[in-house]
Amino acid sequence: MNGMDAQLYELSEQVGKALKARGLMMAAAESCTGGWIGQAITMVPGSSRWFDRGFVTYTNEAKQDMLGVGSATLKEFGAVSEQTVREMVAGTLARSRAQIAVAVSGIAGPDGGSKQKPVGTVMIAWGQKDGDITAHSRHFHGDRDAVRRQTVIAALEGMLVLLIGKP
Repeated sequence: MNGMDAQLYELSEQVGKALKARGLMMAAAESCTGGWIGQAITMVPGSSRWFDRGFVTYTNEAKQDMLGVGSATLKEFGAVSEQTVREMVAGTLARSRAQIAVAVSGIAGPDGGSKQKPVGTVMIAWGQKDGDITAHSRHFHGDRDAVRRQTVIAALEGMLVLLIGKP
């Protein structure tokens, strides 16, 4: 296991321990990471006790069909927007047994960026059932793989902040 995989494993293990200690299940909605958050979480033995499911919603249609993201939201703000990832979290919580969820949507590159949203722009949201949904815009550097990995790390660190107040 290389250093980065060890980092993902350690973060996933910490998230799992925090969820298990609180009797919570999580779910993930992923666009630019293509299921990598779910893959990282399920590297940890016993993760079925705290990971309910993952949605890979790569297209706008998938975001609408699987998570109920509004077409008006996508048209007005785009797939890579705080509004969209908030709706992805809400849809994930409504369509799973999880009490806590994370959602990511971004531009991993090498193309697809714009002046307003350059390659490396990622939106991440976290939320709990009957709770607030927090969304952040991040900008990561590096190639496609690096942007996606950094997104997974940020998503897991944000879960730890939501669960225990610190990454």
